[in-house]
Amino acid sequence: MTSIIKQSVQKTHTSEFLDHSETYAEVLKTFRLKLAQVCSHGSEAAIEKHRSRGKLLARERINLLVDPQTPFLELSSFAAYNQYDNAFPSAGIVTGIGLVQGHECLIIANDATVKGGTYVRETIKKHVRAQEIARQNKLICIYLVDSGGIYLPEQANVFPDRFDFGRVFYNQARMSAEGIPQLSVVMGSCTAGGAYVPAMSDETIMVRNQGTIFIGGPPLVLAATGEEVTPEDLGGAEVHTSISGVADHIAEDDTDALKICRNIVAGLPFPEKQRLDITPMKEPLSPADELYGYLPVDLKKPVNIHAIIERLVDGSEFREFKANYGKTLVTGFSRIWGFPIGIIANKSFLTSESALKGTHFIQLCVQRKIPILFLQNITGFIVGKKYEHQGIARDGAKLINAVANASVPKFTVIIGGSFGAGNYAMAGRAFDPHFLFMWPHSRISVMGGEQASGVLKSVGNKDSADTLMNEFIEQSSATYSSSRLWDDGIIDPVDTRKVLAMAISVSLNRSFDNPGYGVFRM
Repeated sequence: MTSIIKQSVQKTHTSEFLDHSETYAEVLKTFRLKLAQVCSHGSEAAIEKHRSRGKLLARERINLLVDPQTPFLELSSFAAYNQYDNAFPSAGIVTGIGLVQGHECLIIANDATVKGGTYVRETIKKHVRAQEIARQNKLICIYLVDSGGIYLPEQANVFPDRFDFGRVFYNQARMSAEGIPQLSVVMGSCTAGGAYVPAMSDETIMVRNQGTIFIGGPPLVLAATGEEVTPEDLGGAEVHTSISGVADHIAEDDTDALKICRNIVAGLPFPEKQRLDITPMKEPLSPADELYGYLPVDLKKPVNIHAIIERLVDGSEFREFKANYGKTLVTGFSRIWGFPIGIIANKSFLTSESALKGTHFIQLCVQRKIPILFLQNITGFIVGKKYEHQGIARDGAKLINAVANASVPKFTVIIGGSFGAGNYAMAGRAFDPHFLFMWPHSRISVMGGEQASGVLKSVGNKDSADTLMNEFIEQSSATYSSSRLWDDGIIDPVDTRKVLAMAISVSLNRSFDNPGYGVFRM
């Protein structure tokens, strides 16, 4: 492969580089403060009450479950951020990917210190998204259950629709049918519809005098039948492991339950991996923190995309494809953590030539069974009479067709702006990339705020123009996106290599499909 290290190493001490680094330090400071806030679990009173019952916090449970000194990739930490008066940090649920006895697992843990682990709209969206990732990548699902079910004041937003609460159980049934293990550890309340999470799992563990499963709790039973019964007598661990058969294993406490779960996972078969030409990992030739110096927070400024790539890929080696054609799009082959990867990255708007170049490159990756990484910093497709007459819509459609039908894993990182149809052409959320992450300063919207304001002014709606621009600025931020699960999380740029390595690794659990395309309009 061809190294591109000479292109940008000499520019790391310019005033512009230093200014970008200094500005980005402030971006990271704000990001980390917000991240600490959303990962803080519930109120101090709720945490103290939780601990007084001998229970571990959700993230402490995960730390005991995963293999020691291995990474846990937490997903969608900012779910529900700045919604519900911030009463649902991380939407009251922790999801992510970790190794358990060497197996790659998708872990879903209710956070009972957040409104009793109940579900609002974003909780369900986050839970269902985690299951989608598990199903797409054939990951063992482990549910650490401690939930009161649906948050009743929000019931109209979480109960009846296709991807509402019922989808959780549908996904469990479908994954089990596909041979993807479903394991539950009941570590607290498991009420009403939530009772079906353990009931539909392949194996279920319950903690004695702590875990409960029932369709209707004691208050509902009393109201409906007049019968008085304690939670333990109604649906405790002894009842369900010795009388009803709803659960299979009984544990003495959280630690014991997680140990039993680890033992179950140890007995599961490993999936057959998609074969790739994997080589020993090589660190980039430049330190990762130099990325900050190449990231202007002002998205109108150009980004040295080659400098970004060389700090993400093994040995800073990148074999560029069609370097002199369609120059607003950079394409080429490289490796991340030893895994082969095709990279498609924006330098500017998309032209007919760059769209055709991207289409050609995707076909190569599919034919060679090489996963694709999209680095998004895109204002959209070029506009104007000349380009419309040349068929920009037709050529853009080719790229979109190729992206939609690419049969290899796709990974998207929004490293700057993601605007308009450019979002779609670069494997935005609507195009089902295996994972989509954002960098803290990045933005996503149908167009930039200034452009939206200009459109309104041009059609005579001047009064709304300034208001709309402010709304666009607020609603295009990375935290706004992540709050609504438009992505799988906001990541520090320096962590991107590790995050992508984990993402690529889990994607190999399912064999790549044979390529297939529809009609390319000529």
